[in-house]
Amino acid sequence: MENRQGKGLSFARRIYRPRIIGTAMCCLSVIAALYPLAMPGWIWALLLANGFVWPHLAYQVATRAKFPYDAEQRNLVFDALFSGFWAATLQFTPLTTVTLLSMVAMNNVAAGGKRLLIRGAVAQAVGVALAALLFGLQFNPSVSLVQVYACLPMLTLYPMAIGMVCYQLAIKLSEHKRALSALSRIDSLTGLLNHGSWKDLLHLKFHKCQQQQSHATIALIDIDHFKQINDSHGHIVGDAVLRQLSLELRRNLRENDLAGRYGGDEFCVILPKMPLKQAAQVMERMRETFSNYRNLQIPELRVSLSIGLADFQPSFTDAAMWLNAADRALYAAKDTGRNRVNISDELIAHSA
Repeated sequence: MENRQGKGLSFARRIYRPRIIGTAMCCLSVIAALYPLAMPGWIWALLLANGFVWPHLAYQVATRAKFPYDAEQRNLVFDALFSGFWAATLQFTPLTTVTLLSMVAMNNVAAGGKRLLIRGAVAQAVGVALAALLFGLQFNPSVSLVQVYACLPMLTLYPMAIGMVCYQLAIKLSEHKRALSALSRIDSLTGLLNHGSWKDLLHLKFHKCQQQQSHATIALIDIDHFKQINDSHGHIVGDAVLRQLSLELRRNLRENDLAGRYGGDEFCVILPKMPLKQAAQVMERMRETFSNYRNLQIPELRVSLSIGLADFQPSFTDAAMWLNAADRALYAAKDTGRNRVNISDELIAHSA
């Protein structure tokens, strides 16, 4: 419900200024067509109220409603009803009538698509019927030069206002789309890249290393005995450990290094343009720093990391071979006692 209200308020605010411009311009064009006709004083009062009071009243109604979006949709239908009423009242003077009805229809399409266009057309027909009951149906084919000039502001300024609103909305939608795209790449718990995004970047970095013959190292990081932490102390404590590791990764890595959460307690890092020896030093610092992690509520809790490293090798035919080399190095670190950094044997094998 809150989202619907927020959406409706934004919708009402976007329409407020174009409605002020549109009703004022419509009022000017209707005055020019209505002036030669003998109309009672209350019609002129209604026209001025519609042109200069209605936009502010409609805004107040929409913003104070329980569901502003629905209220603003009704306001747009009333806009259409007024346009039909004035078109029939001024005896369907061609230029003014077409200007009124087409501008309102354009507004409805921009604001609500086909559904609002149809509702607006029905409301225009109702407006025509009301005017017909009061004044009868007549057709005045004459178009004066005054009417032409009076319609020009409506035909120029109002489409510009609608276009500006649509442009601003398109910019906001583009920003939201980029934000959603970024969120879809991020692991919600740690704020790092998720599994799929990291693997996509690994493929890109692999091809870049192939083409440019550059250095890069990947690291797979595993929290030792993480299941025991969850089983003994609960998932809240386990999540705190995961978040702390992600924080340490951000602190210790360069801006262009790519860290992600590969699995439950397994993290992965791409270190572009970093030789294996330097990467081992960085990961060793990470391991030592993380071994000092303490939880004030559980002082006996100790955590450690096992880390596997693999340098890019020209003999790798795809990114999966590179990743598998790091994975073997990680399991070797686990098999030899954990809490250590282990380098892939791929480098040793190819050097031999």
